[in-house]
Amino acid sequence: MDIIIFWIIIGVLMFDYIFERLLNFLNSKNRLAQIPPEVSDIYDEAEYSKQQKYDNAKSKINFYSSTFSILLILGMLLFKGFAYIDSLVYSYFDSTVNHIFPALIFFGILFLGSDILSLPFEVYNTFVIEEKFGFNKTTRKTFIFDKLKSLLITILLGGGILYLLLWLITFFESNFWIYAWIALSGIMVFFTMFYSSIIVPLFNKQTPIEEGELKDAIYEFASKVGFTLTNIYVIDGSKRSTKANAYFTGLGSKKRIVLYDTLIQELTTEEIVAVLAHEIGHYKKKHTMQMIVASLLQTGVLLFLFGLFLSKPSLTEALDVPYEAGKYHIALFVFSILYSPFSFIIGIIINVLSRKNEYEADDFAKTFFSGKHLQSALKKLVKKNLSNLTPHPWYVFFYYSHPPIYNRIKALLS
Repeated sequence: MDIIIFWIIIGVLMFDYIFERLLNFLNSKNRLAQIPPEVSDIYDEAEYSKQQKYDNAKSKINFYSSTFSILLILGMLLFKGFAYIDSLVYSYFDSTVNHIFPALIFFGILFLGSDILSLPFEVYNTFVIEEKFGFNKTTRKTFIFDKLKSLLITILLGGGILYLLLWLITFFESNFWIYAWIALSGIMVFFTMFYSSIIVPLFNKQTPIEEGELKDAIYEFASKVGFTLTNIYVIDGSKRSTKANAYFTGLGSKKRIVLYDTLIQELTTEEIVAVLAHEIGHYKKKHTMQMIVASLLQTGVLLFLFGLFLSKPSLTEALDVPYEAGKYHIALFVFSILYSPFSFIIGIIINVLSRKNEYEADDFAKTFFSGKHLQSALKKLVKKNLSNLTPHPWYVFFYYSHPPIYNRIKALLS
């Protein structure tokens, strides 16, 4: 057993847990900070009290869930649980024939085990917390079918991608990362273009926006800014939650704007167009392409680094699994933990870029449509979703992909 790598793994996991807990503690203390004047009109006293209770309830379930997870993985490491699962899998397979199928079974057991053990937290969050605060619209039937469909997608899509990765590793060994990067990049771009037309319909109904004032206003603005738009859909978000949202997806001729039915119910026509102006701003400023490139580069770095450590016996021996040529799944699992600090740093950089892009998209909407309507839309969405008005600056820096509402309003007012 490689003791050094083993304790580095323990150290990485503990640092991540403690750091997350520290940031959550700071964020919870900052809830009582004075509300910035730019957003002081969002909640009345009763609504703000409700928001505080909701945030506190979400923080508690997050604490219990993350603590349970860290204790579980530490127990698996200290009592050689991963080595046991590996030996159990290989007791049914001839290791001299093929390592790929046993590897898929190994990761399948970990996924199913993790999913089952996290299920009580998910159920509590959906049917207790979200229900208590008036958000949940998910029926038990919908919840069960969502879980089954997610499981099937993970097995088929996730298992297929993992099989491809392990096959490339087996065939090309340390040079696998070049071919894997090409293949995974193609898959990522494909699902960026077709996710909304392939995956989303499995869970939600999307219908073209109805003829009328809203559609006319959207097309009028799109024409004004030279944005070719043929796909505007309304999604039945109210099937699961009262929370409102809108998003832009796809590339080229496959780009589409998706509005939650709850958003249409909550906002005026002008406010909805302002929100869409923001989304169109992302496209016009090429933010979508920026984030795709950033994601592809991150994937390339990850695969390249894994290629360097691929055949290091210390990775498998850290989990008390004897090194065996061609047996790469344990090394992949260990590397995914060791890589997490680098992934966290890259995530910070991407969040900084994302927050900058949000300001630019807001500015686009303000310039070409109306900053006033975007302000009122953002305030309504914050109120509707019971969002935190005073997140701690450190929590924002490390975790927020969007600027806090008061910063966005302040920028729109300038």
